[in-house]
Amino acid sequence: MIEKIDGFEIYTNEKSPRIINIDIGEEILNKLIFPFNKFDITALEYKPFTRFTIAKNLDDLSNNRLSNLLDKIIKDRDTGCFIIKPKNLISKISDSFLVKLSTAVVHLIGLPNHDAMTGKYYARFHVKHNDKSDSYLRKAYTNMDLHTDGTYVKEKTDWLLMSKLEEENVEGGETAMLHLDDWEYSDELFNDPAAKENFTWGSPKSKNIDYKVEHPVFSSDEIGRPQISYIDQFPEPKNMRQGVFLQKLSDKLEGSKNIIITKLPVGSSIVANNYFWLHGRRPFTQNKLLSRELLRIRGKFFQKI
Repeated sequence: MIEKIDGFEIYTNEKSPRIINIDIGEEILNKLIFPFNKFDITALEYKPFTRFTIAKNLDDLSNNRLSNLLDKIIKDRDTGCFIIKPKNLISKISDSFLVKLSTAVVHLIGLPNHDAMTGKYYARFHVKHNDKSDSYLRKAYTNMDLHTDGTYVKEKTDWLLMSKLEEENVEGGETAMLHLDDWEYSDELFNDPAAKENFTWGSPKSKNIDYKVEHPVFSSDEIGRPQISYIDQFPEPKNMRQGVFLQKLSDKLEGSKNIIITKLPVGSSIVANNYFWLHGRRPFTQNKLLSRELLRIRGKFFQKI
């Protein structure tokens, strides 16, 4: 999987050989500034084709090799995750540049879903000391348990990108990741009688979704390997069997010895296959000045035409 592309440093993550690091060199970043400045964020929101324009700008600087690499990584069961970031955060890199860079990256692998929480193709949100949110997403001092995205929507959610745009006065809050094939209890839970029953999935008001969906926690890929669609806050068990199964699932996910804990620097984007990677976040240490801003984009792979 390790390839050489001029201007990009590509190497295995120190925490897991399943995660590929891609550092973008300063020369590439400088070459992106002019084409990225052609469109403001509003243009990207209102005119979807402009997102493909900046994606092509990025891919062209790799002689169109970056898109092939990202596609291979994200679809390969042995990896399925990459962290892409500027090698150095030069002064010209603003939060809007990082939004554009994240937009360009995902448009090399697929189409973003509409994010009902914000009404856009992406969501930006802050984590601060005080919050009145109805979701764990912004609860700074609560552990965000391992989960996948898109459990409560009708759209397919093949992949997820999370970018760190800003961070101040932060201690803790590390990213937690777990690959299904590294989970000690995967076979046990996958083969539980309740695993493939339909569960009802709802969502809190902040998500702006006015319907519920039904689907199992576990499914199988084309050759029978486990896939998961799960988040602890949103399933609505229909009976004791389902409730007990969900508690066992939660306990054994959080009790795994193979959870990867990593601290991502500002400017980083982590992109993961949403079928066999779960993600979460450790709690922050209390600080009244704590501030972190994140960007989320999630969507589906391109379909062959």
